Amino acid sequence: MRGTTIPLFQKSDVDGFFGLFTNNLTNVLVLTGLLLYTVQMPGELVFGRVLPAVGLSIFVAGLLYAFMGWRLAKKEGRTDVTAMPTGISVPHMFLIVYMIMLPVKLQTGDPYLAWYAGVAWCFVEGVVETVGVLLGPAIRKMVPRAALLGSLAGASITCIMTNGALQSFEVTYIALASFAVILLGFVAKMQMPFKLPAGLVAIVLGTLLGWLSGYMDPAALSDSLANVGVYAPNLSLEALMGGFKAASPYLVTAIPLGMYNFMETLDNLESAAVAGDSYDTRQVMLADGFTSILGALFGSVVPTAVYIGHPGWKSVGARLGYSWMNGLAVLLISVFGMTSVMINIVPMAALQPILIYIGILIGSQAFEHVPKAHFPAVILALLPWLADWGITQIDNALAAAGTSAAAVGLEALSGAGIYYRGFEIIGNGNILVSMLWASLLVFMLERRLWAVVGACAVGAVFTFFGVIHAAGVGVAQELPAVAGYLLMALVSVLIFRFSARAKQTDDAAPAA
Repeated sequence: MRGTTIPLFQKSDVDGFFGLFTNNLTNVLVLTGLLLYTVQMPGELVFGRVLPAVGLSIFVAGLLYAFMGWRLAKKEGRTDVTAMPTGISVPHMFLIVYMIMLPVKLQTGDPYLAWYAGVAWCFVEGVVETVGVLLGPAIRKMVPRAALLGSLAGASITCIMTNGALQSFEVTYIALASFAVILLGFVAKMQMPFKLPAGLVAIVLGTLLGWLSGYMDPAALSDSLANVGVYAPNLSLEALMGGFKAASPYLVTAIPLGMYNFMETLDNLESAAVAGDSYDTRQVMLADGFTSILGALFGSVVPTAVYIGHPGWKSVGARLGYSWMNGLAVLLISVFGMTSVMINIVPMAALQPILIYIGILIGSQAFEHVPKAHFPAVILALLPWLADWGITQIDNALAAAGTSAAAVGLEALSGAGIYYRGFEIIGNGNILVSMLWASLLVFMLERRLWAVVGACAVGAVFTFFGVIHAAGVGVAQELPAVAGYLLMALVSVLIFRFSARAKQTDDAAPAA
């Protein structure tokens, strides 16, 4: 087996590359829009400093995960190992803009100080992720698989599948045509004409429809060429140092969000293991933290993350090549200022349907690889993600109308059937709440009383410090929820005791 040749690229990598690159390109474009139009950073800062650093961090991450995949393939004598997918962290992209950079910009009026703050925050989160290396393997052993995969299913259904579907189906004819190719090629496993990769066929078909129907705008494509240039990544230590001063009140939020990132990495490692690729937990988490820190040193404001979807990319034939190819492609479009050009060539409606497939696959995996008795825990794990998705839609809709939940009032929202407070409580800290609640239910199903009590204690402590259920980190946060977890532990002890005594009585009763 040691003599097995492990190719760094296979033809089957092409589909995976287009899918992962689509995901990364979409996220980089969204980040670009947030920085330009929300934070109102100048173009020379966004295209000249931030995006090249983002591209560098994704490129290095892609190389590292391809190398880890190669090493695993060499060790096991296999050629079907799939590298872990990676890119910038999407939830943190929005959080860092709205929680850190925008407040600094509004307070100071200085977009450069906002950038400094984002760089410092990204650096601190990378450090937290790296420290997670010490805890990751133990957490992975303690948390039930239903909790890990159920939480991942919730993330894939809301963050990936639903958002991808809603965005793409704004242009229905392009979306449905590309979606048909994705379903036939990836789900139904039907061969494409001339044995072309299904992902490529979907993108080409959608692009042709976009241009032939007049949906795409030649003028927008022409205007986007103004951003083309050469923007090499530059070490940005001055931004990092300045950021520690500008963002010091906000940096504490990087701690729970760094925890979020390494918990998500654990979910994705479990998903990969179920699909047949068992990576070393510490090595992957270290790579995740290292590339986030590297990006920050060069001016990135968003940490890297191990992406959801390893089994999906594996099922379409992605191996090692799709990882480093994606990293190289993102680096090139970032360094040459091609971000806006790319999106003005290929319609988003042609790119997004592949994300629906990823959501389908990850959701299915959660049920295929846990005991049937634990299915209720998988379903429960979806709830915090749905709550978080729901409150995001509510907040965005209210913001678009020039108002907010506070201005409208919770009573008025409740009268309209929108229980905002419930969305908030369940959705805050979604990944941790998802894993905690699913673990609690598994422990209950397995009659493990002290595991239930321990999970309730974790819930109470996390809530007290605002890691879950609260709007922000602090002390003595959401005390009713803290009390609720303590009561949950007490109720569980009493019912477990009652159930045990009732069983003893039934066993002792004489047979009829």
